[in-house]
Amino acid sequence: MFKDKVEVKDFEKMDPEYQDLLRRILTIQSDCEIGGPHLYVEQMLPGAPTKLDQLIVARTAAEEIDHYRKVARLAGDIGVDVSFVLSQPNQKRYVEAFRGKIATWEDFAVFGFLIDRIGRYQLEEFIGCSFAPVERILPDIIKEEEGHIDFGASKTRELVEKGDESRDKVQKALDYWYIKALDMFGRSESKRSERYCYWGIKRRTNAQAREQYIKEVNPLIEQMGLRVPDPMKGRQYL
Repeated sequence: MFKDKVEVKDFEKMDPEYQDLLRRILTIQSDCEIGGPHLYVEQMLPGAPTKLDQLIVARTAAEEIDHYRKVARLAGDIGVDVSFVLSQPNQKRYVEAFRGKIATWEDFAVFGFLIDRIGRYQLEEFIGCSFAPVERILPDIIKEEEGHIDFGASKTRELVEKGDESRDKVQKALDYWYIKALDMFGRSESKRSERYCYWGIKRRTNAQAREQYIKEVNPLIEQMGLRVPDPMKGRQYL
């Protein structure tokens, strides 16, 4: 296991595998940060049920754009231009969960509850990261992601408590996003995941992170009175 701390000035001296892995993960992270706003801003900004909700949608998008800016700057420091993800069509996003559109308030709420939680997991992978500049940007970003998760969870709960049709719509959204969430961790037997851990870029394998996520989120789903979806139905990455 690689234990050293790497600064920008050290990057070009590193093993080519380390360089390739870091370039790749910063590109994907930048794409994920900007991918969220591209999913929901167009319809949820005007379509949120209250003025306060509209304001929070706008603030959430602004924070995600700022997260992109911070990650993109780090990528640029090691010679990677990730600006192409700003105008990349949703269908070409690196992660399948970002390849559509969010058109309902139920989807937006559940997206915050489940997918922003994955965002937190992705960021937590960098805690203790061997590339020191990444770890320095984490505290503010993770704090803001926690806010997105809390808002999504509270709105999901509110919609469930309305009962009947509203609850059914939330369950439908949950069935969709839960599978997308589990797939976001990638393949359990990923060799690249193991190399990320070897080089100290990530701290958990895909399988470990997914297992921890399931243990965290399943009880929260049940506490809301919702049904935990079949974790294997419709999965692309096992």
